[in-house]
Amino acid sequence: MIKTFSALVAALSFVLSGSLVAVAQDANYSNKNALPEIGVVASDAISLDKEMIVGDAVMRQMRGQSPVISDPVLDEYLQDLGNRLVIHAENAKFPFEFFWVNNDAINAFAFFGGHIGVHTGLMRRTENESELASVLAHEISHVTQRHIARRMQAQKRSSPLALASLIGGVLIALANPEAGIAAMQAGSAASSQLQIDYTRSNEQEADRIGITMLARAGFDPNGAASFFATMAEEYRMVSRPPARLLTHPLTESRIADARSRAASYPRRYLPMNNQYELAKARIKARYAFDTNYAVDYYEAAVKQNNRRSASAQQYGLVLAYMRAERIDDAEKILLPLIKEDSSNLFYIDALTDIYIAQGNATKAVEMLAPHIEHNPRNQVLALNYANALISAQQYDEAIALLKDFLLVRKDYQIAYQLMTEAHQKAKQFSQMHQSKAEVYALYGAYTRAVDELQYAYNFAGDDHLEKQRIRARIKQFRDQEERLQRL
Repeated sequence: MIKTFSALVAALSFVLSGSLVAVAQDANYSNKNALPEIGVVASDAISLDKEMIVGDAVMRQMRGQSPVISDPVLDEYLQDLGNRLVIHAENAKFPFEFFWVNNDAINAFAFFGGHIGVHTGLMRRTENESELASVLAHEISHVTQRHIARRMQAQKRSSPLALASLIGGVLIALANPEAGIAAMQAGSAASSQLQIDYTRSNEQEADRIGITMLARAGFDPNGAASFFATMAEEYRMVSRPPARLLTHPLTESRIADARSRAASYPRRYLPMNNQYELAKARIKARYAFDTNYAVDYYEAAVKQNNRRSASAQQYGLVLAYMRAERIDDAEKILLPLIKEDSSNLFYIDALTDIYIAQGNATKAVEMLAPHIEHNPRNQVLALNYANALISAQQYDEAIALLKDFLLVRKDYQIAYQLMTEAHQKAKQFSQMHQSKAEVYALYGAYTRAVDELQYAYNFAGDDHLEKQRIRARIKQFRDQEERLQRL
């Protein structure tokens, strides 16, 4: 029941981000795009509270059925970039969560409750941070304008069967847009004109608001137009363009409109952002390239000595060497980088992994200790420190740190996985199964989560307080499952 429900919700959200309009329509953007009365239109379909509940359910389904990346360093970068935009957004009713999907498609999407996914393939095709930020601003605008709820309201005036037919391919589409779109096209023909008309309006609105947000946040407002133009030119002669162009058609009028809007703001000539370059190098070296190609690619890049991004190319080579198990070679390149920038989270993360791989976890703990003292809840520092403590067999210290971290980051998967490992190695089996249950719950697999709690209960022995806590958590999971079924 939960799986079917989540798929239905995902279908609704995916429709609203424009991802079902796979035809190369000649969109007309000539209307004035007057903003609607958002609350009035959307509240008939779904309340903000329910939207957050549904968004949480879809996110759990995403973790379980698509290649969502759990990478604290990349998560930290993307969330920071997204937050810099959100603070300049209007109608932001809830916290936004930005996450990566390991897929080479040029795509990004938004759904209920402020969840925004970015494909690694899109990041690889951007040329600078303003271009990446323009995509995020566009997707943020879909959320703040409640396009999902408004699309649901519009769908009520169309055939209910048209919506039901979308369910089969939608989760495929979130993970693999081109395959998912193909799976859903046959069922969407009956309401295609409504989808096209509605998407034109949504896309124009998101473009307008997104460019304004981009400028207010201090990015180059031309980032949207330059990314549009690059994509349109690159795929002009391709018979089947990438998913981003299928779902967000780049007509000449749309590109011209983006340039016109950007021209109303002062152009900003921003220097190269090193964090952006490092994130891009990490995506290439760890996720996009295979091991041998990554080594060859970054060895050649380092030899070219491009001053604009020399540190990023060296960092990419560090990661490539680590994947190839050339740990000592990686360390030789990384040490000068971290000496120049000792607080850089990209470098700290890599050096932690190097020390652990060398069997010197105590050295990693010592390196991280002063950083964690000043910033104990930073996800990169906290999770690396916990991992180093576990590797150094300091299980109680790791567990205490992770408990503190999870007070503010209740849904962070890696933290629960590390907690599970720490409890297992400390032979605390009741707590191990409880942590494992939380991981299953993050996937929306409540039945498996309850099973783990039953195991935990059996290991609790005569600890009646512990058993009471476990019973309470079982009830919470079952209540969550029932609440979703009632929505």
